[in-house]
Amino acid sequence: MIDTALDFGKIIIADLILSGDNALIIGMAAAGLAPELRKKAILYGMIIAAVLRILFAIIATKLLGIPGILFVGSLLLFWVCWRLFVEIREGIDAQAEHAMEIADNPEAGYTGAPRRTMRAALISITIADVSMSLDNVLAVAAIADGDTTMLVFGLGLAIVLMAFAATLIMKLLTKYPWISWLGLIVLVYVAGEMFYRGVFDINQGVGPMLGLIEGYDLSKGGH
Repeated sequence: MIDTALDFGKIIIADLILSGDNALIIGMAAAGLAPELRKKAILYGMIIAAVLRILFAIIATKLLGIPGILFVGSLLLFWVCWRLFVEIREGIDAQAEHAMEIADNPEAGYTGAPRRTMRAALISITIADVSMSLDNVLAVAAIADGDTTMLVFGLGLAIVLMAFAATLIMKLLTKYPWISWLGLIVLVYVAGEMFYRGVFDINQGVGPMLGLIEGYDLSKGGH
């Protein structure tokens, strides 16, 4: 019970801190559009991000059963942690907050005739969303560890936060930077745990698979 509550807590923190770069990209792309197109760009950007998260979640659920994938996933998650560390150092949350506020304000940002098409804005949002949705799904899938309810909760929360509370979250993370650092520590821990299982787990670890070690049963039931 306590383990489950802790896992849900980890997912909430991961969703909070990983929504920052998504908000920045969507906000910046929308802010460059004429005011009448911005709301649509933000809405479509959120929908694209939501669809990508669902697709990646389906793929991740299928992939996580493949021997050796935990090891590869842990390395990817360490890379996500490094990117997040760089973003915290560069104050990405404050930039995201500013970009979202400009995009929401018809009198701020670019206010002339449309100089950039909605299609161009959505292409740049989609390209960025692919990477960010993958980060988010990877983190949530690692914490959920095969628990479908937890995975659905994590992705649902990420989509809701992005759609309704992006600017609010950016304000919160800008005002209290320790939340971002706490989130980074949580993700490093999750990546470390995933790496350990990816090396030593008797069913999925690369160690036993390559015949280097005997391995241990590190599945949730085998603790």
